[in-house]
Amino acid sequence: MAEHIFKLKADWPGLRNDVGVIESGNLKTKISIPPEMDGPGIGTNPDEMLLGAAATCYIITLAAMLERSGIDKESLTVDSEATVDVTNGVFTYKRIVHKPRLVLAEGTDEKKLSLARRLTEKAETTCMISRAIKGNVEIGLETEVLRAGDTD
Repeated sequence: MAEHIFKLKADWPGLRNDVGVIESGNLKTKISIPPEMDGPGIGTNPDEMLLGAAATCYIITLAAMLERSGIDKESLTVDSEATVDVTNGVFTYKRIVHKPRLVLAEGTDEKKLSLARRLTEKAETTCMISRAIKGNVEIGLETEVLRAGDTD
């Protein structure tokens, strides 16, 4: 069994509406509470970081699956959005929706096109971040898989 250790250092100099700093590997950025939650909105925040972790894990997992399956792509992008519910002053991260757009190489056959569509679904359940938040945050998909030349 292999284990990987990831470390993060955080410095928070003040109270609620101050600005802190986090550092982890190649990431070093300011953090604060977002303006939607009456914070200063400087740097990033936990809500964006959780969304970023889920989206980057999804897109990297999907790219790896496509590569292992021998499926050539022209482009792969994902737009993701998160919904945070505030009820009675309690903030709850409710839902993440990934909207991947996968454009396969021109001439991709129907078998690989069908497989690519299945992989866009499988990547969400395979991604380690999706598995980590399963049961706490709903994750949805709105996929678009096309062949180059068939795009609008």
